[in-house]
Amino acid sequence: MAGVSIHVVDVSRGVVAAGMQVELHAVGVSGRLELVAKGLTDATGLLNRPELSKTFLPGRYVAVFHVADFYRAQGIALPTVPFLDVVRFDFGIAEPAQHYHLPFKCTPWGYSCFRGGA
Repeated sequence: MAGVSIHVVDVSRGVVAAGMQVELHAVGVSGRLELVAKGLTDATGLLNRPELSKTFLPGRYVAVFHVADFYRAQGIALPTVPFLDVVRFDFGIAEPAQHYHLPFKCTPWGYSCFRGGA
């Protein structure tokens, strides 16, 4: 199964991060970002967009997570200038036939993103 999946979990509260704005961009030849998919994570914490199930060309990609907006929408008090605002995760796809799963684990103060096994 080719494609990319993105799953967001709010580990500070032990829940999936339903409602976080996430974007996936391809990095063009000139370094310009080209939007592939954009949306809010669903009730399971997944960015459920049909564009993510395609076979991606080898190359550089960027996942963008709107962390501060998510926590503010959840009623979490953040400083005017939050520690994390928008997090950009740069990664590469080398094997287009493989599936690239990106688990994003976050709190208002830190995050982890990696290639998972889903």
